[in-house]
Amino acid sequence: MDDRSARTRGIALTERQRIAWLRLIRSDNVGPVTFRELINHFGSAETALEMLPELSRRGGASRSIRVAGRAEAERELEIADRHGAGFVGIGEPDYPPLLRQIDGAPPLLAVKGNRKVTAAPAVGIVGARNASISGIKFASLVAREVGRTGYVVVSGLARGIDTAAHRASLSTGTIAAMAGGLDKPYPPENIGLLEELTDGQGLAVSEMPFGWEPRARDFPRRNRLIAGMSLGLVVVEAAVRSGSLITARNAADFGRLVFAVPGSPLDPRCEGTNGLLKDGATITTTPEDVLEALRPLCEPDLFTRPPGAGEPAEDKRPSLQPPNDGERERVADALSQVPAEIDDIIRHTGIAPATVYLVLLELDLAGRIQRHAGGGISILPG
Repeated sequence: MDDRSARTRGIALTERQRIAWLRLIRSDNVGPVTFRELINHFGSAETALEMLPELSRRGGASRSIRVAGRAEAERELEIADRHGAGFVGIGEPDYPPLLRQIDGAPPLLAVKGNRKVTAAPAVGIVGARNASISGIKFASLVAREVGRTGYVVVSGLARGIDTAAHRASLSTGTIAAMAGGLDKPYPPENIGLLEELTDGQGLAVSEMPFGWEPRARDFPRRNRLIAGMSLGLVVVEAAVRSGSLITARNAADFGRLVFAVPGSPLDPRCEGTNGLLKDGATITTTPEDVLEALRPLCEPDLFTRPPGAGEPAEDKRPSLQPPNDGERERVADALSQVPAEIDDIIRHTGIAPATVYLVLLELDLAGRIQRHAGGGISILPG
């Protein structure tokens, strides 16, 4: 696998910045979107950390917000180092280039293994855990062929189709997106596969802390990683209600190509994939179907253009005055439990966009609003 020039570009975080980023993303009520807004407004994670208690108080929090301490972040970095892992920021060279383009991309990823694989274009392959023999055979075939052509295979380390895809691409490059911490692989039976993967041409990635046991609600986050890292997503077998279909919806939302393998209408494992075909997914019966469709998307500079995210070398204190109580009230009154677009909030209130964004930051850190896919904002009840 080529060590492409993308790896020599980007903005490398200093150790001090990495600790501040880790503290910020591990603090209460700070998700990827809030993290980005804080960095955009305050210029650095260190300044944002100083402002969290004040912002939360102004947003009407009923209790003090928990701000992750330096010792906590340093401990997590030490644990990562003991496991042979580390953290890569969204503006750094080793961050997956397609992932940084999605809304709500994780600002930090825990990574273990061969980071060079992030420089190559990726194809996601997902499907049923209780896969059929033919499904496993086809997933392996696609993974081997796209790997030989220069693609990295991305999957979720689950039983069945995921396992087949990873195993077939161990020698050419594969990325395992995980729902829990890198030290908590699921299912446990794939611990050996994970070790084989990270010791060779593979990489494991997660946005969760070390020691985090994966819960059911963590798997959609993993599915977003798979879809976000991939140029296209191949769904081999999937029931109507399955994580694979969630991954396919994410891929479609991100503008990725979705491929589906047709199956018997009598097999529940194929009901979801057949439904994807009805919805416009690309019918896939050979690996060449995938390769041919993806070929025009592999622009020469797609994986070598410099990333557009980072943090300035010096803190920039905010020049904007805090919103007044009247502005906060007008923004809060404009919200309901039905998601609203930020542009609509700005038009409705007539308040300057920068002020609206700051009020929403305050409300977010106070735990009073919910951010939705596509940028919608709703007020939480109570």
